[in-house]
Amino acid sequence: MASYPTVEDLRLVDAVARHGSLGAAARELLVSQPSASQRLAALERRVGTVLFDRDTTGARPTAAGRAFCDQATHVLDHLGAMVERTLVAAQSRTVSVGTIPSLAGTLFAVLDVLLDDVVVQPEVEHGPRLLEWVERGTLDAAFVTIAKQVPIARGLVVTEVGQHDLVMLLPDGAPGRGQGRRPYAGQTVVCCALDLSRDVLLRRLTDLGAHARQAATAESAVRTARERRCAVVVPDLVAHWYAAPGDRIEPAPVRSRVRLSLVTRSPAPDDLVDVLPGLRERLDRGNVHARGRVS
Repeated sequence: MASYPTVEDLRLVDAVARHGSLGAAARELLVSQPSASQRLAALERRVGTVLFDRDTTGARPTAAGRAFCDQATHVLDHLGAMVERTLVAAQSRTVSVGTIPSLAGTLFAVLDVLLDDVVVQPEVEHGPRLLEWVERGTLDAAFVTIAKQVPIARGLVVTEVGQHDLVMLLPDGAPGRGQGRRPYAGQTVVCCALDLSRDVLLRRLTDLGAHARQAATAESAVRTARERRCAVVVPDLVAHWYAAPGDRIEPAPVRSRVRLSLVTRSPAPDDLVDVLPGLRERLDRGNVHARGRVS
């Protein structure tokens, strides 16, 4: 095609298909029948095929016309929805929030409850990219775990949300800590630190004799540990999210702490600042620092 069909072209084809008459379609669209006929003929020339068989009894779509009509109706529906969504957004309070994949499921669920009258536009990406977006102003806020480990651009505000110790989650049937200087010799241990301490964590677990495996996300780390019936090292809040009856949670053999931070431009969005206490409470609820069995 030399050019795309216009919205007026789509509306004409849709109306002709619904009414089965070029004249009725013209009346609906408030144009003259000759004008509608000329527009339809011009569209058919651009498409390169006949869309309607026309005679004194009306207009009937050809096979090509039916396919074109289906797509025209689909596009018109989307255009109408786009306008409606734009109007809703104009009348709503919105905030764009990003976080890393391991936190997305729980964090956005909690924010949805706490920001009940605010539209949250979620973004899921790795920490450095989220910080870039906040700096550029294309993202209102980012919940990340690397704010204390990387340089923060001038003008950005870092608010600590919580500190979370690494713990060892032992699914039912997983072996526990052995004896000696290499208490995990021969054992697979999955881990997901959530921050930039990954390499250090892997090295320390290896020094303890473990066959250490890094998982892509916190959820995949726990699922992998369940499949293998082995230990998994994750921050305590993650252990609480995914713990099941029969699991044990113990202090991690490697001491480390993950710091969750809110990073925004200055000033921070009031909506997010106001819900931080509730967010901390929900993320911290039930975290286990002492040795114990989940029941």
